[in-house]
Amino acid sequence: MLIGELARRTSVSTRLLRYYEEQGLLQPQRDSLGYRSYPANAPERVGRIRDMLAAGLSTEDIRSLLPCAIDHVDKGIQACDKSVNVVESRQSDLDNKIAALEQQRALLAVQRASMREA
Repeated sequence: MLIGELARRTSVSTRLLRYYEEQGLLQPQRDSLGYRSYPANAPERVGRIRDMLAAGLSTEDIRSLLPCAIDHVDKGIQACDKSVNVVESRQSDLDNKIAALEQQRALLAVQRASMREA
């Protein structure tokens, strides 16, 4: 499958597919004319990449997790020390960001409560 067809099937731009390739997330073959040729399971792999990005994982995280990805309907990831560490680390980062945002919100509420109406 050529890059244009993969882009159509996944609704992902060709530019973004090339970026995924640069990041080591996709590894197309090259035909005799130098065109990228993707395997039949490439749309599922792109979907998995998009899901992981939406979950807040970086492309570096995804590159390390893709070998652990299980090709089942539930899109699970095989638990191993590396995959568990990556996911737990990102979840901890997210928890810290949420706590910081809650603190900011509380401070803003105090500021709003102290304002006088004009």
